[in-house]
Parts: sequence; C-alpha cells; structure tokens
Amino acid sequence: VTNVRSSHYLLGSALGPHPYPMMVRDFQSVIGIEAREQIQQMAGTLPDFVVACVGGGSNSIGIFYPFRDDANVELIGVEAGGHGIESGEHAARFADEKISRLGMLHGTKSYVMQTEDGQIMETHSISAGLDYPSVGPEHAFLRHQERAEYTYATDEEALGAFQLLCKLEGIIPALESSHAVAEVIKLAPKLSKDAVVLVNLSGRGDKDLDTVINALNGKDK
Repeated sequence: VTNVRSSHYLLGSALGPHPYPMMVRDFQSVIGIEAREQIQQMAGTLPDFVVACVGGGSNSIGIFYPFRDDANVELIGVEAGGHGIESGEHAARFADEKISRLGMLHGTKSYVMQTEDGQIMETHSISAGLDYPSVGPEHAFLRHQERAEYTYATDEEALGAFQLLCKLEGIIPALESSHAVAEVIKLAPKLSKDAVVLVNLSGRGDKDLDTVINALNGKDK
C-alpha cells in the first residue's frame, strides 16, 4: 500500500479491524439462515452437525452464526492441512500450536502462524481460498468458548473428497469446500444412520479443475 492516507485495505473475508468481521458475518449469514430453515423442512429437525471449511472464515461464520444458540448442533470448521501438520506446509492455524499463537495481522487480533520474532510464516494449501496465515477473530472466539470444534483436512484428503462428490452426486465442489466434505467422510462412519449432517459447499469447482488434474497427475510437485 503506497497511499496509506487515502486508501484502506479490505480483505475478502471475515477479517480486518472492527466492524468489518461483523459486517461480513452478517452479510454471509444469509447462507445459514436459509440453510437452517431448509434443513428443518427437509429433515424435520435441526442438524446434528454443521461442517464448513475455514480459511479467513467468511463462509463458515456465515453458516455457523444462525446456529450459535442451538446447543445440540455441533459446529465443525475444517482448516487446510496441506501436506500434513508435521511437514509445516499447511494453513491449519488451530492445529499447530508450535507456530500459531495470538497476534495481529491486517488489523485483526487472532491466531497467526508466525515465527518467534513475529514474522508471518508461509502457508500452503492446494486451495487458494484457505491459504492464509490467520483466521477470523470470531472463529478464535468460538474455539476459545468451545462452541465450535476445528479440525483439518490434507490436500490428499480434499482431492479424494472432490473426486467422491463428483462421482456420487455429480457436483463439482470447490477445493475449499472439498476440505469440509473430507471431514464429513471421516465423520460419517462414527454416526448413526439417523444423524443429520449439514455441509456447506461454499463454491463451485470449475475454477479448480486444472489444479486437480495437475495434482492427480503429479505435476504440482
């Protein structure tokens, strides 16, 4: 930014200084309001789980927020596990406590992947939308309050979920959304057949086809 006095940097997520995270949450909560109504019409009940991917966290806070007071609804956010947590090549802010701690980035106080000197670390995800070193402050709050659980899916798991959803449903999910689908695939065998799981497909995967093809052909290494 070369014109600080005459410009203001706005991120395309639930990030930045107050009130921008709240504004994005409220705008995106249309997703959750509609989903909450529709799932009750379809299933006759609220879901047992709501699952969404988390980069900066706009789509996920949008669908989580209308369910925040429904104590029986478990909220699960899925971060980008990249090549695995131990590799250090990921964007799972909550999963790697060795390099992720409270800090300031882009006007937001939240968990930030950083060095001991406070320098922002490089992240990795096959999904561009999840490849960010911090996370929306309301997600940090939900985790601190234990209202939401945060896990992660690796690149490999997301690619597998991408292919499975294409094959079974004919839906091409964004690679971001594929991380949420990957978590549902891991979760489903542990649940009863009557369990209701709502997964947020936050985008379409047409934009990711080249990335997926290259990854499956080993050209991304």
